[in-house]
Amino acid sequence: MPLAVYILGLSVFALGTSEFMLSGLLPPIAKDMNVSIPQAGLLISAFAIGMVIGAPLLAVATLRLPRRTTLIALISVFGLGQIAGALAPTYEVLFVSRVVSAFACAGFWAVGAAVAIAMVPMNARARAMAVMIGGLSIANVLGVPLGAFLGEHLGWRSAFWAVGAASAVALVGVATLIPRIPLPDRKPQLKREMSIYRDRQVWLSVVITALAAGGVFCAFSYLAPLLTDVAGLGSGWVPWVLGLFGVGALIGTTIGGRVADAHLFGVLLSGITASTVFLVALALFASSQVAVVVLAFLLGLSAFFTAPALNARMFNVAGAAPTLAGATTTAAFNLGNTSGPWLGGTVIDADFGFAATAWAGAAMTVLALVAVFFSLRLHQGQGTRSRLVASAKSTADATGPRPATADRT
Repeated sequence: MPLAVYILGLSVFALGTSEFMLSGLLPPIAKDMNVSIPQAGLLISAFAIGMVIGAPLLAVATLRLPRRTTLIALISVFGLGQIAGALAPTYEVLFVSRVVSAFACAGFWAVGAAVAIAMVPMNARARAMAVMIGGLSIANVLGVPLGAFLGEHLGWRSAFWAVGAASAVALVGVATLIPRIPLPDRKPQLKREMSIYRDRQVWLSVVITALAAGGVFCAFSYLAPLLTDVAGLGSGWVPWVLGLFGVGALIGTTIGGRVADAHLFGVLLSGITASTVFLVALALFASSQVAVVVLAFLLGLSAFFTAPALNARMFNVAGAAPTLAGATTTAAFNLGNTSGPWLGGTVIDADFGFAATAWAGAAMTVLALVAVFFSLRLHQGQGTRSRLVASAKSTADATGPRPATADRT
């Protein structure tokens, strides 16, 4: 695996910490900004919305720009967004800073994923994406709990300053260690890249990714108040439980990345099924402190076990447009990260309680499983047709040209 792929994974650590750290900061942000916890939860959705819009938009805008220069510009804007968030005087300013940061984060993901995929053979794509997603897992192991710890002891703004510093380190790594990636001899054409959206499998991949991610983050986004208000744990436990989710995510990413290249649909079906079971268990046993802690670990494992397969599937069905494939995957994940917290907040506003977010998440993952079965059936049908065509061609080649026949007329 090229060194540059690992540098991209380290950069994703800063991006992922910013994206997910609000799960442990919602109570202090809500109190400081004088808003409700569901309103504070919309900051998570704001970041995800920025990712959904920004990924394809920036992928198109930077299609013909040098890859390394683009990555440097995007990580710089992201870091400035963290500083703006740390200094935000009002909820509205903080909201806007999250959207701007998300745009830069989305562009980095899209371009970075395309760079990583371009540097490895096709049968190592899931492993390359696992390295990048590994940065996200480490963010959940170290960055998110550290953000919650800083929020608890130094105020939530200190977490934003810390991510800004991590972004500066990532900027140095990208500028000095990512090689110059030459543009292809044939310039990318937007019309040709956009043609991937005529493929039903691309849209099925978007639906599967959005529902699988949304189901887990519907519950995870409100894990901090669930731990304290339902399970009865002290606020000091929140960083540790978030870290346990991250440990599960790191283990899941490692296993999923090594298995997905050979058993892609098997990983999708088993991983999303496991997430569904764990979400139902979380809803049923939310008042049990031991159960909630264990299930947080298992949810991290199942969600990130599936992630490399979700990424690799999109690149397999949209291989003719790698930049837009990366952007579409990023948008799909964050479509889930938008709809999940929104649905969770809606459930809480309807007075169903924090535990009900796990029921809502399980409903989303069940729909994801249905979409996986549709995609698998379509994939098998396409494979059967390809074999029939190849068999007919082989038969024709073996028998040779038919002798000429007299004209019946």
